[in-house]
Amino acid sequence: MAEIVVAVAGDSISAGSPLWDPDPSVRGRIAAPDERSQWQWWAARADARLEFRTAAVYGERTDQIARRLDLVLPGADVLVVQGGINDLVQRRPVEAAAEHLEAMLERGRVAGLTLAVTDVLPWNNGDERVAEDIRRLNALIRQLAAETAALLLPFHDTLVDPADPSRMGEGLSDDGDHPSVEGHRLLGERAFRRPPN
Repeated sequence: MAEIVVAVAGDSISAGSPLWDPDPSVRGRIAAPDERSQWQWWAARADARLEFRTAAVYGERTDQIARRLDLVLPGADVLVVQGGINDLVQRRPVEAAAEHLEAMLERGRVAGLTLAVTDVLPWNNGDERVAEDIRRLNALIRQLAAETAALLLPFHDTLVDPADPSRMGEGLSDDGDHPSVEGHRLLGERAFRRPPN
């Protein structure tokens, strides 16, 4: 079976916060770390060919995520770029977040990788301003995916509450900020599509 190395650059959503983290020193401070609280764990269970290399840090904006991209690019076949919510929480311009995502995808393209980008999840603890910014950023991410031939991973629509598009559905978030284990399972099994052979 041929292995597919997937580089993931992101924030706390890809780190698996608050129950998991790719950094062993951070994980050591978690009372009962649960690797199932990372969408990559579920994706790898669904497709044994996948090996994930994740550089994801709680609270980071897209410009900060971009600075760590070289940690996961060497030897990768696929690049998944995830981020943007922390830009919006910190009231950074929506367009600037999209530009940073685009720059990371361009670095992956130059490296010859298959590209994927996630959209931004609903934020249950956010207000209407952030909900509108998420809508705007997700529209730009959809446009960016189309223009760069990146696969759009529909994180938002996978976990959205059909009755309230500003929230993740019932049971899909434990803290209002991050997916629950069930939310990560859905992201890994449904939103993350099998990369091309």
